[in-house]
Amino acid sequence: MTAKRWTLAAALCAMLAASPALADENTVTVGLILPMTGPSASTGKQEKAGAELYIHEHGDTVAGKKIALVVKDDTGAADVTKRLAEELVGNEHASVLMGFGLTPLALAAAPVATEAKVPEIVTAAATAMITEKSPYIVRTSFTLPQAAAPMADWALENGIRKVVTVVTDYGPGVDAEKWFGGTFEKGGGMIMQKIRVPLKNPDFAPFLQRMADDKPDAVFVFVPSGFGAIFMKQFVERGLDKSGVRLIGTGDVTDDDLLAAIGDAALGAVTTHHYSADHDSPENKAFVAAFEKANNGMRPNFMAVAAYDGMGLVYKALEKTKGDASGDALLAAMKGLSWTSPRGPVSIDPETRDIVQNIYVRKVEMKDGALFNVEFATIPDVKDPYKASKR
Repeated sequence: MTAKRWTLAAALCAMLAASPALADENTVTVGLILPMTGPSASTGKQEKAGAELYIHEHGDTVAGKKIALVVKDDTGAADVTKRLAEELVGNEHASVLMGFGLTPLALAAAPVATEAKVPEIVTAAATAMITEKSPYIVRTSFTLPQAAAPMADWALENGIRKVVTVVTDYGPGVDAEKWFGGTFEKGGGMIMQKIRVPLKNPDFAPFLQRMADDKPDAVFVFVPSGFGAIFMKQFVERGLDKSGVRLIGTGDVTDDDLLAAIGDAALGAVTTHHYSADHDSPENKAFVAAFEKANNGMRPNFMAVAAYDGMGLVYKALEKTKGDASGDALLAAMKGLSWTSPRGPVSIDPETRDIVQNIYVRKVEMKDGALFNVEFATIPDVKDPYKASKR
């Protein structure tokens, strides 16, 4: 064992030894680590509400085990996330770690999950390689290649030939740029310019002016959940919405939670994603109604449904193991599980531990007096293209 791994293992063992009480074998603790404050707080708010709704609807007991949800604020910092993960496993005997609003945070918890042999359910972070960083990571959110590659196909099919890409400069943004751009160019399109904007204190205005001068057919954009309003405001301020430049991207930019705040600037934007609050299914209509009732009318977004499904994955795995909450048993039970989510049919790829799901093409429209991502096409059963390309 390397010194680094030994140190982590020793730290976990020390925390277990110092714990004032042994774990209650009849309780399964789920440690939900999320950004509850800071610029990504909307992610934490949505995810916490989604996980709590699942427990409310299905009860707090499954397969004879009591479910205890413990929510921790990572403040958006990787070092805080790792410390919280260690404390949850060592002091609070968490059987599952869940959440992780940004890629660096999911990666920070990975060695803890590996050493403790505790499943880490990623319900937000979307960089494709995350599940490769620990054999205990399972994902119920999505990967950027899953959403970005279908957007390139749609653009080519609809007469878009010249595109400028704008992405936030971190893992998911790089994935979005690579998979949209690579698919688009392979199909005969031209990427006129690739622009990366800092994750902290993003200012799109200087880049948007350059786009106006380039006169592309469309701008492809990826920004993390919670940042779409900034981009859309500056897109309109620079007059790009009236210049004939189409706005396309992954669904993060037209986040359901932010559409009302973005306003009419979002009208006409076409995105590809795995969930819309407007998704037409009995399961989703029930989910949206229950979520809004429980959260003072707040509309659920793709983060909420990922946490809802993440908690559902825990319940389904415990049912399959008949209450065995050991890490290896839970992980084995999660692989290959399938169910009908509010987003549509989903399953966990047993080889990659990523979610397999439909990707929908949507357009922002006014519907019943409110803005929605209205789905008009479906690409069924999409696996993560990144991992598929490596096989």
